[in-house]
Amino acid sequence: MAKKSSNKIWWILGGVVVLLGGGLVFAKQKGLIGKEPSTEVEFTKAKKADIIERVSASGKIQPEVEVKLSPDVSGEIVGLYVTEGDSVRAGQLLLKIRPDNYESLLARAEAQVNSAKASVEQSKSGQSQSESRMLKAKIDYDRNKKLHDDKVISDADFDQFNSQYLVAKQDVESTKANVRAAVFNVKSSEAALKEARANLTKTTIYAPQSGTVSKLNVELGERVVGTSQMAGTELLRIANLNKMEVRVNVNENDITRVSMNDTVIIDVDSYSASGRKFKGIVYEIASSANGLGSAASVVSTDAVTEFEVKIRVLRSSYSDLIIGKRSYPLKPGMTASVEIITDRKNGVLSVPLATVTTRDPTLKTDDDKKEEGGAENNQEPEKVIKKDKIKEVVFVLDKDSKAKLREVKTGISDFENIEILSGLKEGETIISGPYITVSKKLKEGELVTKKKIEEKKK
Repeated sequence: MAKKSSNKIWWILGGVVVLLGGGLVFAKQKGLIGKEPSTEVEFTKAKKADIIERVSASGKIQPEVEVKLSPDVSGEIVGLYVTEGDSVRAGQLLLKIRPDNYESLLARAEAQVNSAKASVEQSKSGQSQSESRMLKAKIDYDRNKKLHDDKVISDADFDQFNSQYLVAKQDVESTKANVRAAVFNVKSSEAALKEARANLTKTTIYAPQSGTVSKLNVELGERVVGTSQMAGTELLRIANLNKMEVRVNVNENDITRVSMNDTVIIDVDSYSASGRKFKGIVYEIASSANGLGSAASVVSTDAVTEFEVKIRVLRSSYSDLIIGKRSYPLKPGMTASVEIITDRKNGVLSVPLATVTTRDPTLKTDDDKKEEGGAENNQEPEKVIKKDKIKEVVFVLDKDSKAKLREVKTGISDFENIEILSGLKEGETIISGPYITVSKKLKEGELVTKKKIEEKKK
């Protein structure tokens, strides 16, 4: 009995070994064991597409021409003849500042001019009298000089006549100087009169150009400060609402792609609900960054550097909105977002943006660093990697289902695709995701498989 039981056990063990061997062979044939580990990825193909390169920014709607009016003189507003929104013509009377004080100053200046002119006449009269006295003194001098030469009069007598003649000459020169001073006083008084007259005219404010009163900051009876004292009070603004623009700030990384006359798509928040968009063109690009040289730029060194770009809104893009009272559908201060079309290419070879990444042969992936483990302490300090070593690459699927690193040269891009100038052919299969896998984890020669749709949905 013991021998039979022993044989039975050996038969059972033999059967188990056979079954295990058969299972191992079957599993190896099916690739369940002994298979190289693979990474699940997503695939796409290089294909031709239309690419429109854009630069996005946001800003405010403003008139192209808007004039701010401030008074030259201070005083109380006694006449206000316009309201906000009124259309005005160049030269139209807008408001009046109380002129009483300036009329008094004008009258005083006129009196000073008359007084100065009278002083001139008085000085000229004194000059004539001095010249008459000098003439008489010269006659006496000439007569007595002859007598002195003939030894008829003494030296003392002749010196008296000579002295009188010299004093008379000096008196004439003095009166001439008085006349010149009086003339200068007249000119000074006339200048003061001119200034007083100009100040009086400045109490009435006229429109410097035709347009619309886009902003009115004062009321009747309000006191205002003239520009001679600090900045002065801003009275109102006159704008040409027929020519509107969008002023946006573009980041320094994008400003080099923006050019004059670039086409712009404008989305005004007030019309976003209706899906209405407007067209424009770039007509002015700032040469210097915003705040350059100001105290703010010195204090905030980490602030983003931006450049102001002015975009003219084409009137033809909103001409259908100009109906009746809505003659100006775009108002100053409206918020707008713009897309500046900097380049456009049709039918060029392209791939999704996420498929293009950067690699450096000397760099190690995160997985490589983990494998090295504690050896990091024995490594030499890392060398500074030059930017020209970093290459733009994509991962191409080769015939062995492995990821093959391919260097490419790229061109323009939009929000989805990027142009491939060289390195790929149309129809080639490339790895497009997941993003972290493509950008950091995936390595040359790594086995890859298509990610299951069910897992992707999860």
